[in-house]
Amino acid sequence: MNLKTKNRIKVILAEKEKTNKWLAEKIGRDQTTISRWCTNKVQPTLDTLGEIANILNVDVRDLIAPKNILHEFQEAK
Repeated sequence: MNLKTKNRIKVILAEKEKTNKWLAEKIGRDQTTISRWCTNKVQPTLDTLGEIANILNVDVRDLIAPKNILHEFQEAK
């Protein structure tokens, strides 16, 4: 598996009981873009991650899954 850094936007949105549509409206982006971020097909910029963190009231580090955690998760499968 390619161990690229992944974001946790989808997880945090679920924890906060918010939707992609809600986030799209808050940051002025298309829902398709939010969906692509949530599925990790593309990554938002660090500035955008900061904006998302502020909107969701979380630390920006909560939006990023470190590579070592992803690696451990894959080994556990």
